[in-house]
Amino acid sequence: MNRAIFHNRRAVQIENDSIRVTITEQGGHIAELLAKSTQINPLWIPPWPSLEGSSWSPENNAQFGGGAEARLLAGIMGHNLCLDIFGPPSMDEEAAGMITHGEASVVPWAFEALPDGLIARCTLPSSRLSCERVLTLDRNRVRIRETIENLDAFDRPIAWTQHVTLGPPFLERARTQFCASIEKSCMAKSDEPYGVSQVSEYPRSDGLETLTNDESSGGYRACLMDRATRTSYFIAWSPKVETAIAYLWMRADFPWMGIWDENRLRKHAPWNGRTLARGMEFGVSPFPEARREMIERGRLFDTPTFRWIPARKKLTVEFYATTVRASAMPTAAELFGDASVN
Repeated sequence: MNRAIFHNRRAVQIENDSIRVTITEQGGHIAELLAKSTQINPLWIPPWPSLEGSSWSPENNAQFGGGAEARLLAGIMGHNLCLDIFGPPSMDEEAAGMITHGEASVVPWAFEALPDGLIARCTLPSSRLSCERVLTLDRNRVRIRETIENLDAFDRPIAWTQHVTLGPPFLERARTQFCASIEKSCMAKSDEPYGVSQVSEYPRSDGLETLTNDESSGGYRACLMDRATRTSYFIAWSPKVETAIAYLWMRADFPWMGIWDENRLRKHAPWNGRTLARGMEFGVSPFPEARREMIERGRLFDTPTFRWIPARKKLTVEFYATTVRASAMPTAAELFGDASVN
């Protein structure tokens, strides 16, 4: 485990002959999954200057768009953890200091070296949760075991999402391709509380989706992972840089994935009409919405939209990430072997 400066952020790195993983010390963002065979990091690095959470002050608010998401956007990179909300805080929560997607993305993390990886830990003082991530390397794969502990003496509902976001040069309009073990997808209705629209089956006839070629676009789709399988995955492949990235997880742990696109649509700071990003955000909730809305939605497609964590107990999940050189879209079996068996 090495200390590093990564895009003006203090970070730690682990690596082997195939892959390098970089994690920011503040916010615990997995900012880099570098395939050494291509020297490409598929994860999103925003086009604006990144700021350490400890450097944040109200004077920075307007620079990053203001509101509850400003502090998150000031430091976001790559793959961040959304806990214990996925989406915006309520007005009262925002007034009390809560930010979009919860505290995990801004609090300091502590790190401990392992022979083949590291342990990352943080405590969420307002949410009364602690998190431990154990990352271990095996050739070009990263195994991530994540444990959430409830520090309070009562059961509570939580959101819990792995907010994986991809960006250039890996992400390219009209060229980067995606496949995923999705059963169906939908969008939230803006005029009907907890309603959904545009329900569609997935994947398309050829099993692949190509990033849009539109000059400006954006949106969010909630995707139910295939209920006929034990494991879930997504794979993204760039023909331009001949690199693939993929994640694999247990469907029972994270039954939902949100696909979020930002294609130069947002004109306000810090986006400024220049950002290309795609989120492949797998977790326990279909939509990024406030805590009350998440709970009142309850279920969608007969699947829960949040998870309970018992008093003073722990929940543990395990998932995998990989990035490799690829001249064509690889399969989950090629990337993950026996771990992808459904």
